[in-house]
Amino acid sequence: MQSNRDPGELFSLDMIEKFISFDTTSRNSNLPLIHFVRDYLGQLGVDCVLTYDRERGKANLFATLGPRDQPGIILSGHTDIVPVDDQEWTSDPFKLARRDGKVFGRGVCDMKGFLAIATAFAPEFLKRGLKTPLHLAMSFDEEVGCLGVPLLINDVVGRGPLPLACIVGEPSEMKVIRAHKGKIGGHVQVTGLPAHSGIAHQGVNAVEAAGEAIAYFKRIQRRLRDEGPYNGDFEAPAYTTIQCCMVNGGTAVNIVAGHCTFDFDIRFLPGENPEAYVDECKAFVARHVEPEMRAVSPEAGFVWKKVPGAAALNTACDAEITRLAQKLSGSSDSTCVGFGTEAGHFQEAGIPTIICGPGSIDQAHKADEFITLDQVARCEHFLWRLLDEVGA
Repeated sequence: MQSNRDPGELFSLDMIEKFISFDTTSRNSNLPLIHFVRDYLGQLGVDCVLTYDRERGKANLFATLGPRDQPGIILSGHTDIVPVDDQEWTSDPFKLARRDGKVFGRGVCDMKGFLAIATAFAPEFLKRGLKTPLHLAMSFDEEVGCLGVPLLINDVVGRGPLPLACIVGEPSEMKVIRAHKGKIGGHVQVTGLPAHSGIAHQGVNAVEAAGEAIAYFKRIQRRLRDEGPYNGDFEAPAYTTIQCCMVNGGTAVNIVAGHCTFDFDIRFLPGENPEAYVDECKAFVARHVEPEMRAVSPEAGFVWKKVPGAAALNTACDAEITRLAQKLSGSSDSTCVGFGTEAGHFQEAGIPTIICGPGSIDQAHKADEFITLDQVARCEHFLWRLLDEVGA
């Protein structure tokens, strides 16, 4: 059955406005939005599977449009957004504003715009009929470490059949991204022994000990910068990066610091093992820092805690999903980027994956976040073409 809609008509703006109205900042529940989508699709006769976090305060959603016994194509994105705290917005971030050929609102770029457009297309997918099913996947807590998507993927893989491919709609200006760096992080707690700074030899300075570890990470970073490995397909920097961006410790200038914490972030190239760099720093600390600390206080030392991150993505230029996405986007190009997404998690599960979505990553996480109406139109055209590919 053919749709009566004009493919040149923008019809997803109302759905985008609805999605933006839900404050799904990662610290909040996303259930109001998830339940809205569940009920909307339910009215169309589409069943949704929800997978919850441990406290059942957040959920992923997975819905299948078309045949349920065949592998299909996933349209995926995360529902959580970053905070608007301390940002100066021109308009209410949770009420869609339209001006100067743009639509503004928190998450409209990263990445409720894509999810809303895909949801608005559900009636069109169903009217046409699908020979290949399309799946809508919506996750929680991507912004704080991709916490929700592993639960969603485990459920999908367990129920089968394994999907043919996945398109993650992170902002790419509707260009095809086939690879990105992975990310891991760490939180390190350093325990020393406080003492009066006039008798510093009787204390253990946790700030100085942390500083030695941070300096060693910097040494590794310089080595990667100068010696590689490199991947020339990536935008600069074309090597793995290590950053220590948060440090907190000490009590007063005249007290030997008894505690310190620092956090590090590693953005690694596909194929690299970032744990090797963490292990290298740990080994340096164990050999050269902790023995000196424990000679004064046996309880002194480091506690290393891994922070969840994102798997790297590395889809081939000639992969079927890459070629399909290029056809749908109208471009023969594909790129590799430094920012992380949930796409690598789908690939690790054996699902070929690319990224293509409306908006620019340059607008993500900022005040007055926006996508242009042209980007909305390009995303809608992308989905019209997808419907032509998989429609009955």
